[in-house]
Amino acid sequence: MVSTVTAPHRTVLTDCVRQAVQAPSLHNSQPWRFRLGRGRIDVYADRGRRLTVLDPAARELMMSVGAAVFTARLALRAAGFASVVDLFPDAAEPDLVARLTAVRQAPPTAVAQALAEAVGRRHTNRWPFIRAAVPARTVAALQDAARREGTELGLVGPEARHGVLDLARWADGRLRMMPGYRTELTRWVAGPPSRRDGVPAWAMGPDDPRAGVPVRHFAELLPFPLPVGHFETEPTVLLLSTGGDTVFEHIAAGQALQRVLLTATWLGLAAMPISQPLELSTTRDKLSGTGPGSTAQILLRVGYGRPVRATPRRPLEDVLLPTGGRATTEPPRPARPRRWRAR
Repeated sequence: MVSTVTAPHRTVLTDCVRQAVQAPSLHNSQPWRFRLGRGRIDVYADRGRRLTVLDPAARELMMSVGAAVFTARLALRAAGFASVVDLFPDAAEPDLVARLTAVRQAPPTAVAQALAEAVGRRHTNRWPFIRAAVPARTVAALQDAARREGTELGLVGPEARHGVLDLARWADGRLRMMPGYRTELTRWVAGPPSRRDGVPAWAMGPDDPRAGVPVRHFAELLPFPLPVGHFETEPTVLLLSTGGDTVFEHIAAGQALQRVLLTATWLGLAAMPISQPLELSTTRDKLSGTGPGSTAQILLRVGYGRPVRATPRRPLEDVLLPTGGRATTEPPRPARPRRWRAR
């Protein structure tokens, strides 16, 4: 007997995209676009939204797209569909990063439901966390989430933590001196209230007079001072690493990052990425020797903090491409497609 797959309705796919745009991205740049087909979602990189000073090789852009891919996968799973993901399925469309195809109906697992419910509650938290240790079993759950996406998440121990945070603070200072940095920051920070991307002033968090936690410095663009906060002196810091440093690992890192962040949200944790030391080759090379994987991709600060609001997102009409046609901004290149079954 030949079985047939009941494709998800377009309204289900549209809702999956609505969830996918909640993914994290550098400076809330939201560098993605989507196209719907029969039983599938195509995810594109929107390279016009790349931060060319901070991310000249588009590594963080691909991580952001990977986070959106994971969220779309998760939304499909929560809607009752198992899927497969093909990376770079069309050599003529190099900006087509991933194609998610529903392959069968399947009841969502309890974990998929819990992670999907966390999507709308996951927000970057730049405020101080309470001075309480994150339990070892909770850290282990985050590490398991990373491993499920083929990456490693290492806990930065007390003996290494101060050195890692010093690297992050040094990198933040170096980045602020780079030509074009301030201009690029101006593009993405503290726009008008009607803006649907970027980092609004209320999402920046307070100033840390002790400079203990390397929160990204946005205040120099504001016409008013940030409030003062007293951050934890011994933050819990995690390092996400991959086995290589190709675009495939960058996408995997983004998917793992989102799974880890949603798991953290599910478990009641707040989280803040620390990306500055990964944006300079000198500091990134030093961090790559400290994690269980060979290549460092991002640092995370996790803990228990105050609730924060969601940053704005672009409306669906801005990110949904019309059916048919192409949406590439780069010339064709040979494809090296990869596939895996979404879990």
